[in-house]
Amino acid sequence: MLHRALDDSYSPEVRRHITPLTMARTAANGCFRFAPPFLATISSAQGVTLDRMGVALAVSELTGLFSTVTGTLAERLHRRTAMWVGLSGVGFGALSAALSTHLVWFVASLVVLGQSKVLFDVGFGAWISDRVPFERRGRVIALGETSWAMGLLLGVTIMGLVAAVTNWRAGYAVGAVAVIAFAVVVRGLLPDDAAHSDPGSRVEAARGRPTRTGWLVVLVVFFLMAASQMIFVTFGSWLKDALGMGDTGVTAFVFVMGLGELGASTATARYADQWGKQRATATGAVVLALGSLLVVTLTGHPAVAVPFLLLAVAGFEFAIVSSIPLSTQIIPGAPAKGIALTFTSGTFGRAAASIPATSLYVRHGIGWPAALAAVCALLAAVTVWRHAARTVAAS
Repeated sequence: MLHRALDDSYSPEVRRHITPLTMARTAANGCFRFAPPFLATISSAQGVTLDRMGVALAVSELTGLFSTVTGTLAERLHRRTAMWVGLSGVGFGALSAALSTHLVWFVASLVVLGQSKVLFDVGFGAWISDRVPFERRGRVIALGETSWAMGLLLGVTIMGLVAAVTNWRAGYAVGAVAVIAFAVVVRGLLPDDAAHSDPGSRVEAARGRPTRTGWLVVLVVFFLMAASQMIFVTFGSWLKDALGMGDTGVTAFVFVMGLGELGASTATARYADQWGKQRATATGAVVLALGSLLVVTLTGHPAVAVPFLLLAVAGFEFAIVSSIPLSTQIIPGAPAKGIALTFTSGTFGRAAASIPATSLYVRHGIGWPAALAAVCALLAAVTVWRHAARTVAAS
């Protein structure tokens, strides 16, 4: 399917494997994104308050600070190995979450799930970087990133429907089975990548440090992820409290949100290379800020505010997908470590946002988390404009 968006100037290997790899990442993203929309349901089942679950989620996110270590490991492995081992770990983490009977066990499961997904993601991103020049990389990465939206649209929706009929544990179990099945497929499908790059030279390059403009990309991702987390950890509770939705209603909203993200990812595939990665990232960040501010002004009219919440999510998706090609250039010659560094920054951003977002929501409702999301999004836009100015000056 996705190969139709790539003409013959892209290698046959990329065109042949982009669809199955994106499907595998869709399953992994479904498991990764399942918790935030159903945080209220999971916290109730675990016998803890929502704000305490927000603290637990922040703790699990903070382990993302080890993503650079995972990225260095990925540089030592063949890309195929990084991907199928990462998928296996995601499946194990999801299954462990389904079986957890204590908050600490649940958090530990999310840690395994999250770091395993990092291993797969950096392997996937580096696999693309090995085979596609930077100037055309945005299209291929954006096609792969449709899996983020599809993880919500298909993965979380299916898992949510299973949870609505049975319980949230069954939802995680379904996701685990799908991801492990894709691990088997990826291991058998992809050829060895030794012909494309020497692992020894990759390890040497991974010892390098980010460029000055590279650090700005790291900061952009931090702000974008913090802004998105302000929304993602509160919208499910808000829909239940303000509009009286149950798990089925939240699942339906997640489906619509996934459609919006898919549209944003598709637009990124079309425009990121054409506009330039910096301009596309800044545009998405501004849309994210605008949508969040409109939610703030309409907190007294939740039904009217819902479309603008969707606008904010679409803006985030456009911005973050547009920024990913920039992350492959953070450390010259080591795209996996560069991508992993932004994962570290992004998970730190999500962790930094999880506690204040859930705490402010419990005390004041959706308004304050949405306002902070707008501030972070605007800081991301300013930072990426700074990155663009430095890139022009350097050239």
